[in-house]
Amino acid sequence: MSNTTIKDIAKELNISIATVSRVLNNSGYASPEVKERVLAAAKKLNYRPNAIARSLKKHQTNTIGIVIPDISNPFFMKISRGIEDVVLPKGYNLIFASGDENPQKERKMLQVLFEKRVDAIAIATSGGNEETIRKIKSTGVPIILVDRKIKNDLDLDYVVEDNVQGAYQLTAYLLQNGHTRIGLVNGSQEVSTGYERFEGFNKAMAEYGVSIQPEFIYDGEFTTEGGFKAAEYFLSLPEMPTAILSCNNVMTFGVLLKLAERGIANFEDLIIASYGENDAEQLIQKPKIISIKQSPYEMGVRVGEILLDRLVNNDETSVFETITPIFNNGC
Repeated sequence: MSNTTIKDIAKELNISIATVSRVLNNSGYASPEVKERVLAAAKKLNYRPNAIARSLKKHQTNTIGIVIPDISNPFFMKISRGIEDVVLPKGYNLIFASGDENPQKERKMLQVLFEKRVDAIAIATSGGNEETIRKIKSTGVPIILVDRKIKNDLDLDYVVEDNVQGAYQLTAYLLQNGHTRIGLVNGSQEVSTGYERFEGFNKAMAEYGVSIQPEFIYDGEFTTEGGFKAAEYFLSLPEMPTAILSCNNVMTFGVLLKLAERGIANFEDLIIASYGENDAEQLIQKPKIISIKQSPYEMGVRVGEILLDRLVNNDETSVFETITPIFNNGC
């Protein structure tokens, strides 16, 4: 790695450090001849600009922190790809951090990103970090919530889905088709995707006059393992559900893994409703799978656009966007 500095180039050419700096930073006047000499010397000495020193001087690092709750979940990686495709051409790089659905780890990741002087942060929060987010926002670092809102309104930008409506559509479809024993694999009630999807489920059950049975509710913690354990639990009940509604794609995968372990063909009469599509759906004809089609890449693109509005266009207009999910009944 080269340790060549601007001072070394100036010494090589016997010119001032200020002149070399003007040429390399493309700021201020320098004659074409001097520019040519400086650039040639920089190449000869294998000069590499010090990104840290430059960021301190300009008060920016051209980096954006992305905090997601599960780096293995394709949904969040598609969001991240959407953000990257928008901001990378404008010279911004992403730094990824995974909170692992753990508020303590998420808090640490937020602090690390802030200390790394990222220019902005996009976060799908695991909940419980309102105070940390508030403190970072108060320093002037733009923060945008993606997929998940926070309970205490901090007037933060967000791009989310209408989780209540999505879960309502899934539940209503099951009820319309005669399913009253619905096993719900719910996620954390500390995050908006958890309590809003539970709200949508409750809304549909109430409208159709069906009582919620506590034994048919299982906290899958938004993980594959949680979905697997939920299916294991439902299959052990004296009277098992005729339908299983899973509140995110990775829990659905866990449910399908358990059914596969027991022999998929044994569950032809079972219907699976999934908030979020799962690649495994393409391999399974029975049990029937219905789902909510999400648009994570498009969501990421929109987040990227808002970030550029903040960082490049200095636009401080608040953005609160809710995307309507698309119901897919498998037909």
